[in-house]
Amino acid sequence: MELSILVAKIIAIIYISSGIAILIGQLNFEKITENLENSPALTLIAGLCGLIIGLVLVEYHNIWIKNWIVFITIIGWFFLLGGLVMVVFPKILFFFSRYYKHSRLWGIFMLCFGLLFGYWGFVS
Repeated sequence: MELSILVAKIIAIIYISSGIAILIGQLNFEKITENLENSPALTLIAGLCGLIIGLVLVEYHNIWIKNWIVFITIIGWFFLLGGLVMVVFPKILFFFSRYYKHSRLWGIFMLCFGLLFGYWGFVS
């Protein structure tokens, strides 16, 4: 349970800060996607980071129970699969880049997601 709370706190801080940065105009997913598309090295590094984070979460937090803790496991699997796809098939991810044109909506989603994990990590 301590590991779940720690990971929830980390996810909360990352998503809240990213959501705020998007909403105040400091982060733009469309530009980030363009940079990834134009730099194979950056794409590889991002994919490897996703693989590492996903592997660590899946290895140490592969808990499938019926409460909020399962969301951390699901996030770990998403990171693992997303990192794998980004390394092996990087062009597939750019197919989804059109969904990042609405950065404000992503910012609101990330802020809400971060607040939810913040509640689980810091309050409950």
